[in-house]
Amino acid sequence: MNDRQLRFIVDGCGGRSNGVTREDGFDITVASEIMAVFCLSNSITDLKERLSRIIVGYTYDDKPVTAGQLNAVGAMTALLKDALKPNLVQTLEGTPAFVHGGPFANIAHGCNSVVATKTALKMGDYTVTEAGFGADLGAEKFLDIKCRVAGLKPDAVVIVATVRALKMHGGLDKKSLATEDLEALGRGVPNLLRHVSNIKNVYGLPCVVAVNRFPQDTDREIEYIIEKCRELGVNTVLSTVWAEGGKGGEALAREVVRLCEEEKGDFRFSYDLDESIEEKINDVVKKVYGGAGVIITPAARKQIDRLTALGFDKLPICVAKTQYSFSDDPTLIGAPEGFKVTVRNVKVSAGAGFVVVLTGDIMTMPGLPKVPAAEKIDVDENGRISGLF
Repeated sequence: MNDRQLRFIVDGCGGRSNGVTREDGFDITVASEIMAVFCLSNSITDLKERLSRIIVGYTYDDKPVTAGQLNAVGAMTALLKDALKPNLVQTLEGTPAFVHGGPFANIAHGCNSVVATKTALKMGDYTVTEAGFGADLGAEKFLDIKCRVAGLKPDAVVIVATVRALKMHGGLDKKSLATEDLEALGRGVPNLLRHVSNIKNVYGLPCVVAVNRFPQDTDREIEYIIEKCRELGVNTVLSTVWAEGGKGGEALAREVVRLCEEEKGDFRFSYDLDESIEEKINDVVKKVYGGAGVIITPAARKQIDRLTALGFDKLPICVAKTQYSFSDDPTLIGAPEGFKVTVRNVKVSAGAGFVVVLTGDIMTMPGLPKVPAAEKIDVDENGRISGLF
């Protein structure tokens, strides 16, 4: 229930026998830890071990209380044991695909399950997986968290770009994105170039930019992006899969195969695990976001000190920030430089195996849209449900 008022609630109001009265709230990062545990587990045994490490609170002397100590692991595993099996689906053209797990990339690690990825690797010559949002969020977390945990080494990366997104990063109002504007495109290209630089220079991987064409895009806009990217030495291929399906992605597929077979990368992480939590945050902000550093609030500083004392400082970090900007300010579009990212909250997802770093004004519990999806859902006299998609 993603109702905003559920972020702040008071429960346990029925007297001592019904629990302790306390302020509480639904927090999607809690649910995301279960999703992260689920997605990063290799087996039922690994799943149980990760679930047992989830911290649900602290004692009066500041010692963590885990789900294992509460004897909740068996019941939790029983709920998830069948879900751990990857879901095999197919595209409209019959291409097999696994759809399995879905943590948000702005507040969680943004990748599908390790089980699905490793299964796919055994069943095909090439496996393509998605990392949500841009190379500052999904790709960073896929490479720095999932690949590290699962021992994966990607051969190549596809960066998807759209005319609309580049015009938005060029300062064009969202209501005007359907209007042709080559100047806005030109101003937005530096955003794309930074994503490309992240993949090539920070992580050492070969990449291709897929210009994903949609009906409202004009020929001049498409040609402008491709030419501009090529002038700047960016490997670019037009993708028309939205309109033509697999046929529209053949050129892109050939280029991906070429990258995998002919251009060997030197894959590396953006930070070392033996660094301090603050050093890891600084590495991500400076190397991946293009920022000047971090501002850590006093409350966050205390949390970092406590997590360090508890021995969680050697875990990977998972930065929660806006998906609209390289910075923690959603209005700072394009490829900003010299900014600092404010860290206001730091907590551990011990089961998932990473430290969550909350920045800026990121909300971990989304609100309902202007028109709730529930208003469109109905059931007819034959029991047929409509309006789910």
